[in-house]
Formats: sequence, structure tokens, C-alpha cells
Amino acid sequence: MRFRLVKRNLLALLGVSFIVVTLLFSTRVLVVSESDTSRPVQETHGLQSGDKFRFGSVSELTKSVYNANYKQCVLNGEKFPGEPLLVLVVQVHNRPEYLRLLIKSLEKAAEVHSFLLIFSHDYFSEEINAIVQEITFCKVLQIYFPFSTQLYPSEFPGQDPRDCPRDISKDEAVKTGCLNAEHPDSYGHYREASITQTKHHWWWKMHFVWERVQAMQGYSGFAIFLEEDNYILPDFYHLYKSMIEFKKSSCQDCDMLALGNHNALTEFTKLTNKVLTTGWMSTKHNIGMAISREVYYKLMGCSDTFCTYDDYNWDWTLQRLSGTCISKPLKVLVAQGSRVLHTGDCGLHQKENCRPEWASQRVEESLQMAKEGLFPPSLILSDAEPVEHKAHMKNGGWGDVRDHILCKNYVKRL
Repeated sequence: MRFRLVKRNLLALLGVSFIVVTLLFSTRVLVVSESDTSRPVQETHGLQSGDKFRFGSVSELTKSVYNANYKQCVLNGEKFPGEPLLVLVVQVHNRPEYLRLLIKSLEKAAEVHSFLLIFSHDYFSEEINAIVQEITFCKVLQIYFPFSTQLYPSEFPGQDPRDCPRDISKDEAVKTGCLNAEHPDSYGHYREASITQTKHHWWWKMHFVWERVQAMQGYSGFAIFLEEDNYILPDFYHLYKSMIEFKKSSCQDCDMLALGNHNALTEFTKLTNKVLTTGWMSTKHNIGMAISREVYYKLMGCSDTFCTYDDYNWDWTLQRLSGTCISKPLKVLVAQGSRVLHTGDCGLHQKENCRPEWASQRVEESLQMAKEGLFPPSLILSDAEPVEHKAHMKNGGWGDVRDHILCKNYVKRL
């Protein structure tokens, strides 16, 4: 019995030591990225020879990630000088064909030359890098999530072989001595690195874009958040400007904009100029979401809640914050005629039977239906729904204290 207690105490000590090392390492990354905040943004037509990404090993890849996040080379900066009129932030994983579709839609967008596109990657490949670096129609910046599971293939925040299996009971986990035995989620399951990564990436990206990206310093507009399997309509920027003007004149208390929704475009011509106001909801307003710096600060004030709430989805967690930690529920101005389409037929939970060619065909059909309704001259408020906190049942998958600590560490140095 005494030996068993000593062994358990030793394991606990090792676990705490591991978390401390992780924190120190995390802090070092943030220090590197902010260590010279006055340096000028590097603008170039392409990567310089010394900046070439190296994919040969995990250590080379890690160095490339740190180097890129520090130097922040803006592609096409000389071709498109001046401050951006709109910033789009795209979260990218590993679906290159869908990413190509998104870029194709961006190239067709009106006034795209005035955009800054920020691609935030959590999977690093030569193919994906090449796709992004072929863009010539506006300024482009790539940032790289430094805690990607690709960089930690057999240790936290990746999947450590000593971690508890997802479905083992807590009693069995404690008996076996697996690393995170004391920290299952609300439903008794243990962490899966592939599941937790998206929320980590989203929160890190939010912080890094607003606090560390040099090209964003002094930018006073909204940042619009997209994903690699989105597709924007040609009048995307036109609608954004119209919504900004509508917000100034008729919805000054609106916190956020939603330029997309999950409805089809079958009634687009009827809805193209209609907007509504409502409380932010995960299932409705997580596509084409526009956030101001002011709202970003509200979110960061709730970092502890965001990082400890037991839901692996960033959007359901955000809904939890609205009306709880953020005392006044977030009010959103919503475009009823969506300017952002969701093309993905596979993703986090559906990894087989991905048919991007079908997605491309569906997009073309949708555009044919929508083309007569593009570029409306003005907007009309069609409805004003109650703005209130909408409770939901949390999904779990976020019970491990290591995830909580790492997540909170992203904003430690604000």
C-alpha cells in the first residue's frame, strides 16, 4: 500500500512538472512573437530563400513555424500598398481542394485588391503552402498554430501514448496510472487530441490576429472569420460595407455581423437586401462572422471561462459566454441572404466520401440562382428578435486540465 501511494504521488509530481514545462514553452513562443513589436512589417512578392518552409522533420517544421510567425512576411505587399480596407481570417486544416474553391471565390470578389487575407494553419504541407502562395490578387499573410498536433505527434498537446483511452472508466484509468486519469470530461470520456485542436487553434488565432499581427496594428475595422470550406459571393464586400453603414445608423448596439448563414440560396433574390437582429447562436451565426477589436477584448476578458468550459466546440463555448461571462448577450446583425456558402461535405467527424467536385458543381448552381440579387442598393430590417442568452447542453470533450492551462496561456501576456 505504501509503495502504491509513493508511486501515485510520483506520477502526480511528474504530471505537474510536465504542465509547468508546457507553460514555460508556451510562454517562450508568445515572447518570441511579441519581442519586437515595433519592427516594420516585411512585405514581399514571395518567400525569401531564408524563409523557405522545411518539411523534412518535426524539428525543422517547428523552426519554420516560429520563424514565419515572427517575420510575418506579407505576400504581394508591394503590389497592393497601403492599409487594408477589410481583413479576412481563414482557419485552414487539411482540405486543399476546398481551400482552392474558397480562393477561387475570393479572386472573383469585388474590390478584393483592398483585402488582407490571413490564413491560419494547423496542418503544414507543401501543397497547402503552394496553394496560398500562388495568390496574386491581394495581400496575404500566413500564420501557423504553434501547438499543432503535427508538431507534437506523441506528447501533449498531441496524443501521448500514456494518455488514457477515450472510453476507459475513471476507476480503470486510475488503476492503470494513465496520465490524465483524474480528468475525464463531464460524460466520463478522456481527451482526444484531434478533437481538442480546433478549439485551441480558434482561440490562439483570435488572440494572435488582434494582438501580434503587425499588419493589423491600427486597423479599426472588423475582421471576418472564415474556414477553408467556405465560399464567398461576388458582392461580399459590398454587403459588408452596407451592413457597416446600417449598423452605424440603425443598430449601434450590435456587437457582431454575420455575413453568412446555413440556409440555401433558393430564396436569395427575395432576401438579398434583408437583415435582422438577434442574439448570437452557434448553429446560425458561426459562418462569415465579423468581430471588432472591442468585441475581441470582451471575449479575452472571459478567457478563463472559455478555456475551462467543457465543450470542444469554440462556437458552442462562445454561445455559453454570451449572457453569462459577457453579461449582456451578444447582439448580431445578420444577412438573411447569405454571402458565405458552406461547401464542405466532410470535416472533423466525417472523413470519408469527400467529393469537392460535387461541392464545386453545387456552388455554380447556387450562383446561377443568386446572380440577379447581387449588389442590392440598400438594406431593410426585416425582423428584430429578442437578444437573450440561449442555454444549451455542453458537448464535453474538454475536461483535461492540460487543455485548460494551455488555452489560458495564449492570452497571459496581454
